[in-house]
Parts: sequence; structure tokens; C-alpha cells
Amino acid sequence: MFLALSLFASAPPVPEARSQETQAGQQKPDIAHAAPRGKKLVLTDGSFHLVRSYERQGERVRFYSVERSAWEEIPASLVDWEATRKEEAAAAGLEAKIEEKKKELRKQRIAEEVDADASLEVAPGVFLPDAPGLFVLEGKTIRSLELVGADIRRDKGRLITQIFVPVPLPTLHRVELPGTRASFRIATAQPEFFIRTPDGHEPEMELIQARVKGAAREIERVNTILSGEKFEDRKVVSVERWKLAKGVFRLTLSQSLDPGEYVLAEIRPDEGMDLGVWEFGVDPPARKAGAPPAAPRKPPAKK
Repeated sequence: MFLALSLFASAPPVPEARSQETQAGQQKPDIAHAAPRGKKLVLTDGSFHLVRSYERQGERVRFYSVERSAWEEIPASLVDWEATRKEEAAAAGLEAKIEEKKKELRKQRIAEEVDADASLEVAPGVFLPDAPGLFVLEGKTIRSLELVGADIRRDKGRLITQIFVPVPLPTLHRVELPGTRASFRIATAQPEFFIRTPDGHEPEMELIQARVKGAAREIERVNTILSGEKFEDRKVVSVERWKLAKGVFRLTLSQSLDPGEYVLAEIRPDEGMDLGVWEFGVDPPARKAGAPPAAPRKPPAKK
């Protein structure tokens, strides 16, 4: 009974951040770590804090919360250090793969063939860069999207259930990106995308609208049933692919994009969604100076 209560207990409340004056007078940290995009500080109850950096000071751990944008402290005994190190190692491995893929994209060039043109004009006076990558066209401006790595997280609720039920149960995994907003923003609801593949293959691309969950953006759920069969759930926006030249493709949308967070992902045969995705966000259109605010939408009439 004590084990069950400890597993289901919520994480202890986090004290308020110390003032800047108190921070300045603190002792030199025993351990210090930093990460540019946020990482997981795993707790002994299985939950975690998404942090920008953390430092251990004796019996306390001080960290900067990505979710709350503030410095906070908890007892060091609440941290699962082994699980935290494993998370850091996994994140470092994924980051290394992403960097390797970026270098490969920068070094490789599409082989010059009769049906391929490195100076491809995608709009009057606008030319597609000749390097492999994914690009977005807004008006007369073309920009390159950044390739980022997604993270896979197992559903905690089902994990706890499996601890107490001595039979195999279905599992649920979530594919997420850290943070609630992509740094790459566009302001048009009808963008056009272009992709150059490094080896000339024809990619199967999906445009996925992310679901903001807490401090992350969920882009896919994968349910695995007892037979081992997997069911993938993604909020997909329909896109059409047009071949412009060997290894060069144009992606057009069948509908306007609502403001929100999105990714473009390659779906590989027999493998599913590639964890290397291109993220971006769509901002609402800016209101013109002096224009009245939009009228609130009326609720539907009750039948």
C-alpha cells in the first residue's frame, strides 16, 4: 500500500524562486549543467521538470524552469540522478544525429542532370537555393526551415497501471517537441513549400498540426496493442506534391492554415514518421492601424 501511494502521489510543491540578491550570495555550485533548448530533470516519482539549466548545491538543486521562466529549488533527494543522466545521454545522441544530418545536407548537392536545374525559379525573380533542404515561399521571399529532433515519451498513466497489473497491456507513446512555440514563424495562411532531397528520392511528406500539451508540442501518438500492431494518430493537413525537377518538389496546401504550431515530416515506408522534422509556427494576421478589432464569433443557435 505504501508503494502504491508513493507512486500516485503528486510531486511536492516547488518553492518560489529566490530573489536576485539571495542568488548572488549563494555558494559556488558543486555541479553545473546547461542546455540551449531545455532538458529533463527527472524526479524519483517518474515525473520531470523541463529545465534550461540546473546546478546542485549540497542538499538542494537549483534550476531554471522552461515552463515558468523562473529559477526554482527542490531538495536533491527528489531527483532521480541516474534517470536524468540517461535522458541527457539520449538527448545528446539525438542532437549528434541531427547535426550529422545537417552536415550531410550542406555537403551534398543534387547531381546535375537534364531535368534538374540548380537555379530553379519558383516565383518571378525568386530562385530556389541549390542546397538540399526544405524551404518556404512567402510572397517574394524564400527561407530555409530548420531541421529539429523530436522526442518519444511513454504515457506515465499506462506505465503505472502496468506496475500493478501482472498481464501485458497496450502501450501509448507520444512524439513531442520541447517548448510551446517554434522559433521559425510565418505570417501567411497559404504558404508554399519546396524540398530538395540530397539523393534525388521522392519523399512522402505530411504537414502535421501540433497539439500544445503543457510545456511541449505533441505531434504524434502511437498506440501499440497486445498483438504488436501499431496505430499512429497525427493531426494531418492535406498537401499535394508536384515534381519540378529530379529531387526537387513543390508542396501546396488544400486549405488555409489556422494560427498555431506545425511540422513537416517525412513518412518512410515500413518505418513511420522520421523523428527529424521541420518545425514552424503560423501567427495570426497583424491588425492594420486604426482598424476595429474583429467582432467575436457568435455561438451557434440551439436547436
